[in-house]
Amino acid sequence: MDSPHSEVTGAAIRAEGFGLKGPRGWAFRGVGIDAAPGSLVAIAGPSGSGRTCLLLALTGRMKPAEGWARVAGEQLPRKMAAVRRISALGHVPGVSELDPAFTVAEHLRERVMLQRRYDGSVRALLRSPARRRAESGARIEAALAAAGLDLASLPKRDQTSVRDVERLEALRLTVALALIQRPRLLAVDDTDLKLSDAERAAAWALLRSVADSGTTVLAVCSEAPAEADITVVTTEVGAKDGATSEEGAADAFATAGSA
Repeated sequence: MDSPHSEVTGAAIRAEGFGLKGPRGWAFRGVGIDAAPGSLVAIAGPSGSGRTCLLLALTGRMKPAEGWARVAGEQLPRKMAAVRRISALGHVPGVSELDPAFTVAEHLRERVMLQRRYDGSVRALLRSPARRRAESGARIEAALAAAGLDLASLPKRDQTSVRDVERLEALRLTVALALIQRPRLLAVDDTDLKLSDAERAAAWALLRSVADSGTTVLAVCSEAPAEADITVVTTEVGAKDGATSEEGAADAFATAGSA
């Protein structure tokens, strides 16, 4: 069976003097990055320091205000749409979240259907329903394996509601959903939030494995792990007015442009 990374080459990320400004002031500025394809990049900093905004800007979902960045050779902000096409979001509060009323199976089926609709070739659309179902099943199975999500370990297997899934397993599910898209760049927010030490180690081992398989990974965290190839530290430039990280991201997302 093909791995979800079998045709993936990670996206190189280059940035210098990169900054984004929202209505409450600078979300972040002066960021520099030089990450090779397949790197695990930790975006570390306290809540309210623009971590999420930087994650969204580097995936083409927020428009920067100064400096420059290139993702897989695509210049930001001029080629934001191109960067969005090669990137996928895991867990990002307020932007890419699981629906607690959905089951795991419903989330997986929905993601495959969307992927087939927006990214399928004409030849793929002409395949028989049985073959399309088999290919979708194989893609889901490969993504689950890469994310380390064992459906048999869930209370009701794939019929488990998301509200009944533990935090680490929910993280694995969001990564699996993102990998169904076979992205060159995977972005995950709040990687270490509300996890025990053992769960945090498992989460970073998962993202290290994804990066080692070829996909470049951006991961927001409060403390960078040893597994990271590169650590970008954000400062509290946007926290002086009392804005929280979610408020800052929402404001800048609305003002600077979104996908």
